[in-house]
Amino acid sequence: MRLNRRQFGKLSGAVFLAGPLSQWPGISLAGNPTGKPLHGISAFGDLKYGPDYPHFDYVNVDASKGGKFNFSMSYWFYNQNPQTFDTLNSFVLKGNAPPRMEHCFDALMVTSGPASIGPIDEPASCYGRLAETVTISEDRNTYTFKLRPEPRWHDGTPLTAEDVAFTYNTFKKDGHPDLALTLLHFSEARALDERTVELVFDGKQSDRVILSVVAMPIVSKAFYGVNDFTQSALTPPLGSGPYKVGRFRAGAFVELERVDDYWGKDMPFAKGLYNFDVLRLEFFRERQAGFEAFKKGQITYRQEFTSKVWETEYDFPAVLEGKVKKRLFPADKNPLVQGWAVNLRRAKFADVRTRQAIGLCFDFEWTNENLFYGAYARNQSYFENSEFEAAGMPSAEELALLDPLRASLPQSAFGEAVMQPVSNGSGRDRTMLRQATKLLMEAGWVRQGRQLVNKDGEPFTLEFLIRSPTFERILGKFVSNLKAVGVDASIRLVDPAQFQLRMETFDFDLLGIARGYDSLPTFESVRNLFSSETAKTDGSMNLAGVADPAVDTLIGQIDAAGSREELGFVLRALDRVLRSTHSWIPNWHSANHRVAHWDMYGYPEPKPDFAFPVEAMWWFDKEKAEAIGKG
Repeated sequence: MRLNRRQFGKLSGAVFLAGPLSQWPGISLAGNPTGKPLHGISAFGDLKYGPDYPHFDYVNVDASKGGKFNFSMSYWFYNQNPQTFDTLNSFVLKGNAPPRMEHCFDALMVTSGPASIGPIDEPASCYGRLAETVTISEDRNTYTFKLRPEPRWHDGTPLTAEDVAFTYNTFKKDGHPDLALTLLHFSEARALDERTVELVFDGKQSDRVILSVVAMPIVSKAFYGVNDFTQSALTPPLGSGPYKVGRFRAGAFVELERVDDYWGKDMPFAKGLYNFDVLRLEFFRERQAGFEAFKKGQITYRQEFTSKVWETEYDFPAVLEGKVKKRLFPADKNPLVQGWAVNLRRAKFADVRTRQAIGLCFDFEWTNENLFYGAYARNQSYFENSEFEAAGMPSAEELALLDPLRASLPQSAFGEAVMQPVSNGSGRDRTMLRQATKLLMEAGWVRQGRQLVNKDGEPFTLEFLIRSPTFERILGKFVSNLKAVGVDASIRLVDPAQFQLRMETFDFDLLGIARGYDSLPTFESVRNLFSSETAKTDGSMNLAGVADPAVDTLIGQIDAAGSREELGFVLRALDRVLRSTHSWIPNWHSANHRVAHWDMYGYPEPKPDFAFPVEAMWWFDKEKAEAIGKG
């Protein structure tokens, strides 16, 4: 069931009207007029940048061009893998592609930053890139884009409306699930002439899905006329973006070379960005190898995700000599979900008490003090780090959404928001382990010697799937506590390609993952993580396999929210329900990006609020590089 805005208002009663106005009064694209060519669109109905904006505010338009940026990757999309690659086709499920392939392509519009990256300094808005303007039909189901005359593929041929139409029709049919699921209610793309293309939706779509659709990379119809789009291949794809594939060795490194005659280099959306001549991505199957490469200067930028390394191992000569700088940058202001997904597709995890018991065996306080040097805070929410996190008792507005679902929801969804237990920090909190044992007994597990078994006498086995040895140290105490209550727990370290495949096909018991939303969670992004539909779609991010009609109903209310305030009520109600499922075991988050780099770069200050695309907005400083012997 999905309510329209009128029904949503009736359901919530007068409480919405009595509340304070949000700083952004509307989140519907209804604030963007129909029948009129627009230079940008916004979920809030207004835009930070006008039609004649000179450049984005957060960039340095005087940044020098040149140099090489050698780095390991901190985030990735689609089928990309930060530890290895065996294909250069980033937009299908098959294979492992290198991150940052999106820099080789352009999109119809961009969200105040590099193509495909997401919002940078302004939430939920898009500006023309390939498209000069977009016109919204009166029924808001058709978007007509007028392309700029300048766009060219890297072989010099024009990028046309036929390429755009081919891209969307192909992504819907054969694209990676992150693309195809977003295009669920997309009907077709039609090229009206060389520079005009229509994207048509079926009327069932979220009115904000267009913000995700227009940011998708556009691929070449001619290139995929002679190359099979559905196959993984190491043939460099034809692009139109600021970079193209240069030298590479599968699984080891890939260099993206800046395109000197890039068609958009003097456009407002590109000024101050794409400053490095070469982006060199290095691949290491193990974090320590990557760190050693950084110490030697083979890697010159590193985002550190291991608190122990950050606190104890940045004492090598280059740091002491001032050649390497350590710096904390504020974390992005976006909601996130991070933890261990418990695979509900497996019968042994079907009882919520079993999942709750597993969570009780994780001693965060001991782990944070003894392994993380107190660097982290415990996650609690499926929308952590945001205003959408549920707290305390449900508000009247949240109850108005939850009450119609009361018969299918646990009572815990109506009380204080579920919080993770706080241990005594000993590493083996007997009170928590006794509680875990009690829950396991109630769930039907029986103690047979030192082992728990089910009614058929089958032992309770549990395996954590990991791709880095770093997590063996982190999970050690967790596994020990699980064994103490009778669970045959273990850790399985697999190579990066196997990890990716097993994640995409849901072949695991528990798997750790982090997933960020844009600044404004959308129906599509939440559905991909938690809906019944995506639970059975290989390659989706619904890793836990949440398939709950009540969750589906609340996800369906996201589009009914007419303001950011109302969206908050929906997401906090959804957060309460998801937390009551114990389908993820939340782990931790940091207030900062921990960055170390060889002192040869410049960067804009302050850091933008919503993203950190370092390789796109930093620049090579020749004087600094010469001073440390890397000029």
